[in-house]
Amino acid sequence: MSEFDTGLPSVRQIQRYIKDEQKVVMQLTTAETLTGQLLWQDPQCLCLVDESNQSLLIWRQALIYIKPAP
Repeated sequence: MSEFDTGLPSVRQIQRYIKDEQKVVMQLTTAETLTGQLLWQDPQCLCLVDESNQSLLIWRQALIYIKPAP
């Protein structure tokens, strides 16, 4: 299991999205786009609550990008 390095800029940016309850858009390697609010992150996954209030577990390796929603 890999260590969770909270000093990395990417980890800090995601933590900021979580803390600020920022709505985000995620693009996955499957070309699917998800929109919602991040609840938590760990070394392997992120948890996103989508617009229908469903919790989704997203593996980090499935991500292309995460950005703030417009």
